[in-house]
Amino acid sequence: MAKGLQVAIDGPASAGKSTVAKLVAKKFNYVYCDTGAMYRTVTLAALNKGIDVADHEAVAALAKEITISFKPGEEEQRVFLDGREVTRDIRLPKVAENVSAVAAIPAVRTEMTNQQRQIAAAGGIVMDGRDIGTTVLPDAPVKIFMVATAHERARRRYVENKAKGIDTVSLEELQKAIELRDKKDSTRKVSPLTQAPDAVRLDTTNLTIDEVVDEISKIIKKTADELA
Repeated sequence: MAKGLQVAIDGPASAGKSTVAKLVAKKFNYVYCDTGAMYRTVTLAALNKGIDVADHEAVAALAKEITISFKPGEEEQRVFLDGREVTRDIRLPKVAENVSAVAAIPAVRTEMTNQQRQIAAAGGIVMDGRDIGTTVLPDAPVKIFMVATAHERARRRYVENKAKGIDTVSLEELQKAIELRDKKDSTRKVSPLTQAPDAVRLDTTNLTIDEVVDEISKIIKKTADELA
């Protein structure tokens, strides 16, 4: 049951998309593709090379040159840039502050979208991001749009950073950064953050991770039954 479906999970920063997507993928034995990590990796690569993220041509050229790969880890998916692990590096504040600018570059989005579609072509995949259901996989039979209040999302990121031993700013500053990220993501000209008309809106503010996974699992099973 539910074999071979494309599952698109979208939503704003720190809505819990990646955590939930990984658990859903594991539950159905699907492949998981973290698209946000791909943009963060491009951003990290640009910063490491001293490339100004405002230099669209240079960043776009870099996106085509680098190799982004994933490997399963015990606690989280491991991310590699040209063979070097950058799982923690891509979560640093400097990357978070610049990833929206990089993700808004048309040529970068085109390159990442092409790679994501190749990964999803065979089906049996869970992909999360901000434009999966609207741009990357517009024909996906299952589309979820996860939301939560900015305060709750900031609290989650704060706790997550502390648990990982990452030095972080205050909860208030995190909330301001998330609100700014929301504005940038929803107003960018290329593939803005928006809910697909046929996506199921899921407010996770007062739900546990397990509850969110259960809700999405029900939707996947129902869709699979309807398509059977």
